[in-house]
Amino acid sequence: MQNAINIAIAMSIYSLLACSYAIIYYATKIFHVFHAGIIVMAAYLVYFFSFRLLFTFGLSVLLSITTSITAGILCDLLFYHSMRKKNLPSLSFLIVSISLYVVLQNAISLFFGDDTKVINTSEITVGHQVFGAYITTIQIVTIFISFALLIAVNLFLHFTKIGKSIRAVSSNPDLCNIYGISSDKIILIAFAIGSALAAVAGILSAMDTNMTPTFGFNLLLYGVVAMIIGGVGSTRGLLAGSLLVATAQHLAAFYLDTKWMDAVTYIILILFLIWKPLGFSGKRLKKVEV
Repeated sequence: MQNAINIAIAMSIYSLLACSYAIIYYATKIFHVFHAGIIVMAAYLVYFFSFRLLFTFGLSVLLSITTSITAGILCDLLFYHSMRKKNLPSLSFLIVSISLYVVLQNAISLFFGDDTKVINTSEITVGHQVFGAYITTIQIVTIFISFALLIAVNLFLHFTKIGKSIRAVSSNPDLCNIYGISSDKIILIAFAIGSALAAVAGILSAMDTNMTPTFGFNLLLYGVVAMIIGGVGSTRGLLAGSLLVATAQHLAAFYLDTKWMDAVTYIILILFLIWKPLGFSGKRLKKVEV
């Protein structure tokens, strides 16, 4: 039961991260490594606003998410937008994204230090007992918030005009421009939504355990692996991918050692890329040429 609870907690975080990354990736086809910096920055901003400036926790979270959204939008406006106009290759976007992430990570290390920090100052308790297992309040909040946001984003993408535009741009941005849908504006909205979800995931993860300037990179990779395993454009596949990653990691930690958690994750990714490259959904992105 304790393993099941731990898997549910990890799955909720991974699925939220996978969703946040998928929105940006499907709209831009960019391997947005700077997304890991957004995860870390959001958590450290909550720490800064709460413990350095002594703002209320709710205001700190709000300011942190707002700043993260702004950072994501500026990343596209200042760098990716001009690169898209020049039709630069995907490798150029990857190099720029990695560079931005390294700069942000080092800035956080310089300002806050490399030591482990926490943003949950509540009294340490055993947690709530459920069928002999234990779960803390923040872990319960993490599960509910993550799945609530996933449902909200899924409904937004399928039943709102902007959501349908994001899906259209993901399929063919050139055709969208012909029909009067500005792909640049839609991409900015995708960056805003993705960055907000990443910020929430980073804050929840830091509140559950702790944080260092590098903790966002592993979280991002887990989310990306879950997205790849889940397949293109499938919410159910995304959840299945997150469940598989979380289950494999915690069973490996339980039966082998915690050091095997990362190795098992990437072994699963390699196997899927070889034998089931389209993921659980088995769908390809539809593209119509004009």
